[in-house]
Amino acid sequence: MYELIASNKRRSILLVGAFVLVVSLVGAAFGIVFGYGWQSTVIALVFSGALAFASYWKADTVALAVSRAHPADPAEYRRLYNLVEGLTIASGLPMPRIYIVDDEAPNAFATGRNPRHAAIAVTTGLLEKMNRVELEGVLAHELSHIKNYDILVSTIAVTLVGSVVLLSDIALRTMFWNGGRVRRDGDRNDGNNPLAIFGIIFIFLAPLLGKAMQAAISRRREALADASAVQMTRYPPGLISALEKLLADTTVTHSASKATAHLWIEQPMSGVGDRGKFGSFNNLFDTHPPLEERIAALREL
Repeated sequence: MYELIASNKRRSILLVGAFVLVVSLVGAAFGIVFGYGWQSTVIALVFSGALAFASYWKADTVALAVSRAHPADPAEYRRLYNLVEGLTIASGLPMPRIYIVDDEAPNAFATGRNPRHAAIAVTTGLLEKMNRVELEGVLAHELSHIKNYDILVSTIAVTLVGSVVLLSDIALRTMFWNGGRVRRDGDRNDGNNPLAIFGIIFIFLAPLLGKAMQAAISRRREALADASAVQMTRYPPGLISALEKLLADTTVTHSASKATAHLWIEQPMSGVGDRGKFGSFNNLFDTHPPLEERIAALREL
């Protein structure tokens, strides 16, 4: 387990570095396309570095605010607190902050930068539709994300993916309002610069690259959190039953967004399962492995 935590920390650093690199490349592409040179690359590098630093400290606050989560009252949600407290004692984790999301869809997520600064949010739909052992399985899954240090990179990705999309959107809108002109008047001699073509292509592809990286962050760690949750509860049927209920439920989590989709225990957005002939391509952007696969893996345990 210690090896796993160390590996997750290393991957987190690499993934954050990759996001910073993508933002910097978007800035470089912007400079090439519009003729601003290396200055735009430096600005993008400073922007991405500052954003990564701010995200480390405040991304959990952003994720909770975007999801419209509010602190859970200990008296009103006594069962929830008791379950989380029992699991944290058994696993040696600090007690996380607990939040409620007013949403009829059953779902939950964990966020924060480390186990000492972590939070778990559950929807009212999850509390209504899960019995005690199923709820315990879901909470153990989220606590496993905290214990395995998955939450750091997953939380930071909320703001970093958003920055990639925002910068690309600004560049595309600038091109639109310039009537398609991609160079300044003083750069007419470079109008056929092939680098400008590559810059335009990269600006278009950057949001897709960011979303694919966001999806990879979650998919890679969900199965591990399922296995860790079973180890924590010592009762595989609890989480299996919870995942089966999530599979059968078709309610869309309205409190989720594309930026936070990878945080939740299951794919919160609509349209899952309707793949058509572009199924393999669409799978690149799935934030979670199929629930059927997760259930089958747990049954093997």
